[in-house]
Amino acid sequence: MTEQSSPKARPKASKAATPEGSKAAVPTASKAGTKASKAMPEPAVPGLPRQSASEENGSPAAATPLTSLGSNRAMFHGKHQPGITDALQARGHLVAFDLAAGAGRKEAAALLRRWSATAERLMAGEPATHDDTDVARDAGPSSLTITFGFGHSFFDRTGLGKQRPAALDPLPDFSSDHLDKARSNGDLWVQIGADDALVAFHALRAIQKDAGSAARLRWQMNGFNRSPGATAQPMTARNLMGQIDGTRNPEPSDADFDQRIFVPANGEPAWMANGSYAVVRRIRMLLDDWEKLSLTQQENVIGRRKSDGAALSGGTETTAMDLEKTGEDGSYVVPINAHARITRPDQNGGAAMLRRPFSYHDGFGADGTPDAGLLFICWQADPLRGFVPVQRKLDRGDALSQFIRHEASGLFAVPGGAAKGEYVGQRLLEG
Repeated sequence: MTEQSSPKARPKASKAATPEGSKAAVPTASKAGTKASKAMPEPAVPGLPRQSASEENGSPAAATPLTSLGSNRAMFHGKHQPGITDALQARGHLVAFDLAAGAGRKEAAALLRRWSATAERLMAGEPATHDDTDVARDAGPSSLTITFGFGHSFFDRTGLGKQRPAALDPLPDFSSDHLDKARSNGDLWVQIGADDALVAFHALRAIQKDAGSAARLRWQMNGFNRSPGATAQPMTARNLMGQIDGTRNPEPSDADFDQRIFVPANGEPAWMANGSYAVVRRIRMLLDDWEKLSLTQQENVIGRRKSDGAALSGGTETTAMDLEKTGEDGSYVVPINAHARITRPDQNGGAAMLRRPFSYHDGFGADGTPDAGLLFICWQADPLRGFVPVQRKLDRGDALSQFIRHEASGLFAVPGGAAKGEYVGQRLLEG
């Protein structure tokens, strides 16, 4: 949770709020190629679709077009992997695998080849090649993205230790850490996102089945965001504390966006060209304690108004925060330990990261305490110039720290996108 925002939710219109060229429309006909039917008459009962004449006569109806939500498609092949700059999706799964005993570079290459082929098909709205479960049979691509990364331990397991990037060195310990090692790190990491829950689960199951005997599941987490079209206009997402979670996220239109988020094409190691590093943190929110605070207390902890995300110094959500503004009593309007003040890039030597989180809820404890919070995912060209300096500063006096707990952590090297005819990680595994 930082001052830098997540990619904004999509508008209700068919135009996806994503970087130009990252989406491709798919035909609105059914997968079998049936042309879309003419508009049906007004429903006889408000809120319920009316049967077409053919349905009323017992014969199959012509296919109706997919909504914009179902037809939105992200491209698998490209300069960067999907799921980094794409807009937030309504459903997400994070899953880590460890290579099986005896599996090495050869088995890892075969696995990434299988995974890449499956990801390309599913992201196009097509079934898996083998043993498809039909879970997503009736749906379009629904903005599905599947992203792959390598953990620190992957390189020793595959004999590629000399190719391990220095940026993948383990993260330092932080005072807010209460980490469960069983739910942290891993040889391989997969991020799945989609705007339809069944499409997302279908991808998760396909990826797990493709692992076969080459890799075993280490941990898996499920997340969600607000559904596209749920608000009257596109808005920055809210988290489970009710706060607008983030403003000032780096934008692809920024002149230094690629420099901050992606490894340059001539960067080191060469196989990470156009890739990025993902920091993953499962952050539990202590909601019972948080909800005991008054509105004013909550806003002082964050440094922004809860209603619209505007800084306490005034203006709108996008108005620059005035860190020097004081009230009648002479104290800063934005408290010195406010979360939004501490995480500003200009308060951290320019450190910046692209946040793309999911909320999560994993039930309630025996005493009714919710196990809920944020699956924090941030992207940067180098964690030592992105996540680490910001988290170190938060460690030293963030007002929000007493209401959250970091319970799992991972750092993964996410290589650049696969070109046509390539699989993700091929330049590492076959280089």
